[in-house]
Amino acid sequence: MIDSPFSIGLTGGIGSGKSLVADMFAALGASLIDTDQIAHQLTAPGGLAMPAILEQFGAEFIAENGAMDRARMRAEVFSDPLAKKQLEAILHPLIRTETERAASEARGIYRIFVVPLLVESGKWKERVSRVLVVDCPESLQLARVMARNSLPEAQVRAIMAAQATREQRLAAADDVIVNDADIAALTPQVERLHALYSRIARGEPLAHAGQTQ
Repeated sequence: MIDSPFSIGLTGGIGSGKSLVADMFAALGASLIDTDQIAHQLTAPGGLAMPAILEQFGAEFIAENGAMDRARMRAEVFSDPLAKKQLEAILHPLIRTETERAASEARGIYRIFVVPLLVESGKWKERVSRVLVVDCPESLQLARVMARNSLPEAQVRAIMAAQATREQRLAAADDVIVNDADIAALTPQVERLHALYSRIARGEPLAHAGQTQ
């Protein structure tokens, strides 16, 4: 388990705007530990996970530059539950180790762990002080991801279906940021929560530290 200091687990469905919100907190002084970025580093050319991925899945899942072929692997794990478990068995221990290393080196006011599958994992809630969910309507998630990744609607819906539902994420949240407009609407929400988190991290007494929406 990752020890205190005070930390936030930031999550949200695909296309919700997690990365944008995380970057806004970082600009205010929080330390970011992004498990998705760590996973990308592990599966980049020369990444720590690549020898095991090559051995388990074969050369056809390795791109010409030596990275994992993400599109091919995505299709594989969505069509084959066993392949998904095999990939997770390779990546999850490495992600955990690298996450703990990054957390030990963090020097911000507080730490934010960006974890796309925080709710699905069932374990992260125990490792962080509070859970922050970035929320938006599912129709907006769908439109954003189709535009951003040039993926067909059916594939985006399959990705969304494999994640926790919007209701499950909101039920797990201590705090919620609504991202259904533009960055101007995000700024006051981020600033308000940053002020709250900073006070908690400094050990200042709070009249009300309950759920913030």
